[in-house]
Amino acid sequence: MSNLNQYAPLRFITAGSVDDGKSTLIGRLLYDSKALLSDQLLSLNKSKNNGEVIDFSILTDGLEAEREQGITIDVAYRYFSTAKRKFIIADTPGHEQYTRNMVTGASTANAAVVLIDATQLDFSLPEVELLPQTKRHSAILKHLHCPHVIVAVNKMDLLNFDESKFNAITRAYDKLAQQLGLKEVLFVPVSALQGDNIVHKSERTPWYRGEPLLAILESLPTDDEQSEKAEDFHFPVQFVLRLDQDKADDFRGYQGRIEAGEIRVGAKIRIEPNGLESRVTEIYSPNGLAQSAKVGEQVTIRLADDIDISRGDTFVAANSTTISSKQLTATLCWFDQRPLNPARKYLLKQGTQTVFAKVSEVEQILDLKTLLNSREADQVKMNDIAQVRISLQKPITATTYAQNKAAGAFILIDEATYHTVAGGMILEN
Repeated sequence: MSNLNQYAPLRFITAGSVDDGKSTLIGRLLYDSKALLSDQLLSLNKSKNNGEVIDFSILTDGLEAEREQGITIDVAYRYFSTAKRKFIIADTPGHEQYTRNMVTGASTANAAVVLIDATQLDFSLPEVELLPQTKRHSAILKHLHCPHVIVAVNKMDLLNFDESKFNAITRAYDKLAQQLGLKEVLFVPVSALQGDNIVHKSERTPWYRGEPLLAILESLPTDDEQSEKAEDFHFPVQFVLRLDQDKADDFRGYQGRIEAGEIRVGAKIRIEPNGLESRVTEIYSPNGLAQSAKVGEQVTIRLADDIDISRGDTFVAANSTTISSKQLTATLCWFDQRPLNPARKYLLKQGTQTVFAKVSEVEQILDLKTLLNSREADQVKMNDIAQVRISLQKPITATTYAQNKAAGAFILIDEATYHTVAGGMILEN
C-alpha cells in the first residue's frame, strides 16, 4: 500500500536574496526526484552549457523577461509527488522590487526554504552579516506565521564544503531567528547545481548528520490551524442567490466559503455588521442538501428570516466574540514605489469586504539592519514592514491574523490606479 496519504499535501516556498539559487534548487529537486515529464527533460538537455552543466532554472522561470534577465519576477507554482507526499512549490522572487510577489506566495505556505548563497557572505568578520533581503524575507515569514523554516546554505561546493563556514552561517541565522521569534528552523548544507543534500545524502558533507532536503519536506507536519469549532464559525457572504420563479418559494440563499468553524441546520447565527440574528434552515453543498458543513467548504446557506444581507456581510456563530470594527492595528508590507501617504484614502479589501481606509498612525517600522522597531519613522516606503493604525469608513468583520489567516489578512488598493500597494495582517481590531 502506498504511503502517499500518510501526510497531507505540503505547500512550501523558496525565499531569499537574488542569485541565491532558488529556481535552480527547485529544478534540481524535480529532476532528482524524477518528477519531470519527457518534454521537460528534453528542454533541460538542450540547456546544457558546454555540454555539461544543466540550467535547472528554466523549469520555473517561465516568463521571457525572467530568462533574459536571469532573475525570478513572478511566483511560479510547480506540483509534484513522491511515494510519501504531494507537494505544491512556489518559487518566489528574491529581488526587492518583487517582494510583493514573495508575500503572495508565502501567505498560503506550510513551510519555507530560505536559501543563503554562502559565497556572497564575508567570513573575515567576527560575525557573518546576512544579506538584507534574507532578513526581510525571514521577517515576512514571521509576520505571516509560517510554521516551518528550512535554511538551505547553498553553493557549498564553491567553499569546498567547509564545515566551519556552514556553522558560521547557522550561528548568524540562529541569532536572526531569535530576534524575529522564528521557532522551527532547520539547516541543510546544499549545492543546488550539483545536487548535494537535495534528494540524496551527499558524501562530501560527512560532518552533516541531518537528512537531505526532500526527506525533511516529506516529514514536516502541515500544522493546519483551521478551527472546526462551531463557536468559531466565520462565513463571509460572497453572493446572494435569488430564484423567484416559483412565487410560492422565494428562494434566497447566501453563497461563500466557510473560513472557520462548522455550521449545522438549525444553528443560530449572527449577521455582522448589523448584529441581527437568525437560524439556518438549509445548507447546500456542491453535492446537494447537507445537514452540516465545515471550514474550507463552498456552500449556500438559507436562513429562517428575511434580512437585508449583501456581499461583504459576514455570518458568525450567535455566541461568537467576533465583532465589527472601524479601527485596526495591523502589520503592513508596503509594495508600492510611492511611499504611504497618510493624507490619502485607500481601498481596504478583506475577504468579500471592501471599504475606504486611511492610515491614521505609523506606530513603528522594522529596521532590517538592527532588527529593531523604529518608533520615529515618519514614512513607509517600498518593502518596509510597518505596524500601523488604520481608520475605516465603515466597520468590517475580521479576526486577528493569528486566529485565522483568511479572516485576518487584507490588501490596500490605490483608488486612483487600482494597484495593490500593501498587504496587511490584522494584529488587533
